[in-house]
Amino acid sequence: MVAEIARMTTLKGNRVLFLVHRRELIDQIKKTFKEIGVNNALVNFGMVQTVVRHLQTIKKPQLIITDENHHGLAASYRKIYEYYSDVPRLGFTATPIRLNGSGLGDVNDVLIEGVSAKWLIENHRLAPYEYYAPRLIDTAELKKASTGDFTKKSMDKAVKNTIYGDVLKHYKTLADGEQAIAYCHSIEASKHTANIFNQAGYKAAHIDAKTPKDERSEIIESFRKHEIKILCNVDLIGEGFDVPDCSTVIMLRPTQSLSLYIQQSMRGMRYRPDKTSIIIDHVGNVNRFGLPDMDREWSLDTKKKTKTDSDVSVVQCAFCFGAYERPKGENICPYCGELQPIEERKSELEIDESAELMKVGETKITLNFENNKYYNMTEDEASTIEDLYAIARVKGFKPGWAYMAAKRKGMLI
Repeated sequence: MVAEIARMTTLKGNRVLFLVHRRELIDQIKKTFKEIGVNNALVNFGMVQTVVRHLQTIKKPQLIITDENHHGLAASYRKIYEYYSDVPRLGFTATPIRLNGSGLGDVNDVLIEGVSAKWLIENHRLAPYEYYAPRLIDTAELKKASTGDFTKKSMDKAVKNTIYGDVLKHYKTLADGEQAIAYCHSIEASKHTANIFNQAGYKAAHIDAKTPKDERSEIIESFRKHEIKILCNVDLIGEGFDVPDCSTVIMLRPTQSLSLYIQQSMRGMRYRPDKTSIIIDHVGNVNRFGLPDMDREWSLDTKKKTKTDSDVSVVQCAFCFGAYERPKGENICPYCGELQPIEERKSELEIDESAELMKVGETKITLNFENNKYYNMTEDEASTIEDLYAIARVKGFKPGWAYMAAKRKGMLI
């Protein structure tokens, strides 16, 4: 769509200024424009930080296009917009909101919404997904920075005791052998994650913004050829970054940014026939934002919260197992009409980090398991980790008991 607008503009001999916030995006955008038939000689592809320093030497454009327009409130963008105050502007973004909740009305006059993520899935433009949330970090340690996102120090603390063996275990259980992108909160954590997968026999590699361009290109090409299975990174493969198709996303980076969450969680949803994307959220991001394809009300005005902040939760019916978004205060299943046992329901999102893996929204109901073979089984009699989790289930123990019991028995290192 963007390339076609640029093509029609240059076809009339008009110049385009195309603004990006990251240098890596320029080459891939130039390639796309060329394929569509844009006269690139009339396009100035510029990183904002560079353009703002050379405003007096750049040929005046007849149209400004801003990629990832939610960055547009930053001072550097505003300076460019003010310098070319009489030039029409178009901005594109999947998430028209700033991290702090600010709307984009100060730099945009009209918000034109495209189709929803649900429509894209239903019409085979995006792949459907399954969302799992086996939390492995201590979210109580997370503290906000003045920027609105979590501080690096608090993320270090929250992730410190993460059992990376469980990261590997959940990947093997849910997406064994699939192409996966892992989002980590630090370079150290990203390299460590790659090492864990490499040691287990899965070819993995780490990249970040400081990785030399040639080395990064080589790694991404190896990922494209499936020579590398797990691509670990730190906030690099997100906004606008073009990477080969993958089916799995591993989230090890907690965030307060709805924009970052949507960009990362949906990275594996590029459409392919019969494909289902697997999202493994180890950091509780779904608790903050809801599911990635939830309907959201966007506005150019600043608002304190989005619809999914507290008004909607994701549950699964205890009777027909239909998964749905439950509006706050309602507990009737829209599929079968049954009243849900709210007091007895415990979602995976509320279970501690060693909980049995379940899809987001799945429900556990307290039942009488006295006739179950595991009800009378002791810890000493359990021969597998699965036995221990089964004992915990039927006796109503916290799932953390099974994890600690497995450690006591030497089943976990």
